Amino acid sequence: MFGFIKRFLGDNNESEIRRMRGIVEKINALEPQMKQLSDGSLYGKTSDFKDRIANGESLDSILPEAFATVREASRRVLGMRHFDVQMIGGICLHEGKIAEMRTGEGKTLVATLAVYLNALTGKGVHMITVNDYLAKRDSEWMGRLYRSLGLTVGLITHDMDFPSRKFAYNCDITFGTNNEFGFDYLRDNMVVSKEQMVQRELNYAIIDEVDSILIDEARTPLIISGPGAKSTDMYAIMAKAVANLKEGEDYVLNEKEKTVSPNDSAVAKVEKALNIKNLYDSANIEMSHCFTQALRAKAMMKRDRDYVVRDGEIVIVDEFTGRLMFGRRYSEGLHQAIEAKEGVKIQRESQTLATITFQNYFRMYEKLAGMTGTAKTEENEFLKIYKLPVIVVPTNKPIKRIDYPDVIYKTKKAKMKAVINTIKECHAKGQPVLVGTTSIVQSEEVSAQLKRQGIDHKVLNAKYHEMEAEIIKDAGQKGAVTIATNMAGRGTDISLGEGVAEVGGLYVIGTERHESRRIDNQLRGRAGRQGDPGASRFFLSLEDDLMRLFGSDNIANIMEKLGMGEDDPIEHKLVTRSIEQAQKKVEARNFDIRKHVIEYDDVMNQQREVIYDQRRKILLGENLYENIIEMVKRIIDSQMDRYANEKLYPEEWTLDGLIQEAEDIYAPKGTLVKEQLEAMSRDELKETLYKVAKDNYDNREKLFGSEVMRDLERIIMLKVVDNKWMEHLDHMDMLREGISLRAYGQRNPLVEYKIEGHDMFQAMIDNIQEDIAKLMYRVNVVREQPQPEDRLKNATVNHGESISKSPQAKSNNIGRNDLCPCGSGKKYKNCCGKNK
Repeated sequence: MFGFIKRFLGDNNESEIRRMRGIVEKINALEPQMKQLSDGSLYGKTSDFKDRIANGESLDSILPEAFATVREASRRVLGMRHFDVQMIGGICLHEGKIAEMRTGEGKTLVATLAVYLNALTGKGVHMITVNDYLAKRDSEWMGRLYRSLGLTVGLITHDMDFPSRKFAYNCDITFGTNNEFGFDYLRDNMVVSKEQMVQRELNYAIIDEVDSILIDEARTPLIISGPGAKSTDMYAIMAKAVANLKEGEDYVLNEKEKTVSPNDSAVAKVEKALNIKNLYDSANIEMSHCFTQALRAKAMMKRDRDYVVRDGEIVIVDEFTGRLMFGRRYSEGLHQAIEAKEGVKIQRESQTLATITFQNYFRMYEKLAGMTGTAKTEENEFLKIYKLPVIVVPTNKPIKRIDYPDVIYKTKKAKMKAVINTIKECHAKGQPVLVGTTSIVQSEEVSAQLKRQGIDHKVLNAKYHEMEAEIIKDAGQKGAVTIATNMAGRGTDISLGEGVAEVGGLYVIGTERHESRRIDNQLRGRAGRQGDPGASRFFLSLEDDLMRLFGSDNIANIMEKLGMGEDDPIEHKLVTRSIEQAQKKVEARNFDIRKHVIEYDDVMNQQREVIYDQRRKILLGENLYENIIEMVKRIIDSQMDRYANEKLYPEEWTLDGLIQEAEDIYAPKGTLVKEQLEAMSRDELKETLYKVAKDNYDNREKLFGSEVMRDLERIIMLKVVDNKWMEHLDHMDMLREGISLRAYGQRNPLVEYKIEGHDMFQAMIDNIQEDIAKLMYRVNVVREQPQPEDRLKNATVNHGESISKSPQAKSNNIGRNDLCPCGSGKKYKNCCGKNK
């Protein structure tokens, strides 16, 4: 039915490709005249394009000429001429789409077209890769092309100093990893002066291996943290308390949903072990949190699958790449729970200073594009979350790779035997083999079996990216056997060695189906690049996780009815299709999980955008005087509502409370006299408070000087905003952790989270304004030397109350009726000048 509708209405992908081929014809028509240009004339095209853009011409209108210029420059500088299908890929990227291009189709060269065109605006282009090795390689390799056309190229690396980092971001084109760009964004929103910021506006980004970054790592938050103050003792105690709990009896493990739920017996045993009456009492919130994480660590987190123990530390294993994620830690205490379980040193929980997910970071770009070999299966997610359509770009040459149907065995043992036999057969005739595994344990198991058979091979440990690239590059040589986690070595082509085409090309073996078809397709795509011969096959067993959880019942029944032995496989396209159906179910569930995460994170993201926008205004604002005065007015309006509400009679006003609170924040003591205020109307009272606050502030400015006051305003506002935002992040984390329980009360947890999160945010804004006002009226400045450049050298914020490190230095020119410089709010004659 779907096929009929597709034929009737036409395929959108095909119509888009037809449209783009029309643009490619225009580019090709310009090739002869481009070849006639001298190197100098070709170089001069860049300034010509920039002038035309400055005069109002659109990027779309100059696209054919710009692409033709890049193609000719590439031919001269790199010795590589873009194919027509690569031009189509470049158009996709420029139009803010994802170009799905098969492995070996030259995505790195494709990107140069869109990068060059968009860099002409002068607003900067970010070229994002999955690791430092690829960022460095591409910046040097393609950098030669960009520089030959007069554009500047920068590279962001982890250990780069501030001047180099700022220079790299100011270049026309900046290469780097998703982590570096995300962390720099967070750091830019923590600085105390605009000169310390490194990034410009987020204009245009192309993400290489876009599925890896925007889907596989979408739920991974980038977190900048500082040391926390919580004790870690409870994690060790709780690890012992849950150690003897049994699955089925004390807790239920749902592997499909990846959840673990304690039974009443588990709670009773833990309460007895800890000698407490109610684990879920409000006084035991921290204890119950530790229990939840300890149970997750025991039941769900498996050593050498989810993490490894290295040198007394827990190192996370990336579930998609198999790479060891050095430096990363599970959040919300799970990492501490695993440390307690494994008996290694438990590190303190950290306090979050700033955080953002890749989903929300990359959605901030004015224009976003991506490229990968596998995206179509996730098109729904790319469209819904990122508004990125996927275009499947045709291959330059027809694909010759043979994709054999899956073979399924009863047991893992039988499956492994078949894998090793297939490798032996290929190796004997010199056909190179790439074995894809889903875990480090699986890689080690295959390696051990091959060693016993005396077959020379290499294992990608996915630890050092440069070694990865070197090993994967040689995987197509005659007789080579390479074992790799499914995504290791991405970004590096596998070229066939001499005589390999004659023996069938590269043979790709999958030792297990992944939850996502896309990951399997990435592995398959390693063979058959640029029209090369090749083959692929997946070997499965009924004991594999995917089969066990989602698709094995029917197949197991068939095998039983046919009386098949352990070493007899089932091989049929129907079986392969049923496995793909199981994968589709898992993909849909995983998409729902990621969508669920982003719905919650969007609440935080809206708040983050407000805070960071205000912070940026503070950084870039020359004069914040009016902002402070407006804050104080809002505080006074709030005080009036509480103590002198317009609905009350004047005799019902609580003037004592109003005076007390006013003196706590903005009014010098003794300035407001109750008897005088009682005689005023409500409007007169409000205007009096406004005037007292403004006069007091203006007097302080006379005392310190305008220049110092402006600096104090900026520093204090930033400090208060940062401290309150950090507290708010913690509070929102706690709210998020417990909000799911609202579902038991027939309330929607997401709606509840939005409402309470909004209320907490508003309370934080009110607290920010009050704290800023308090500090600005109490702050003291120490001038050890009168030089202007040292005016804030010794200023520090202390407990949200004052900026001071030593007693106030007094001026000889203070009038008796001036405010005392000690910050008491009293006149000089009634304070430090009392006896003078």
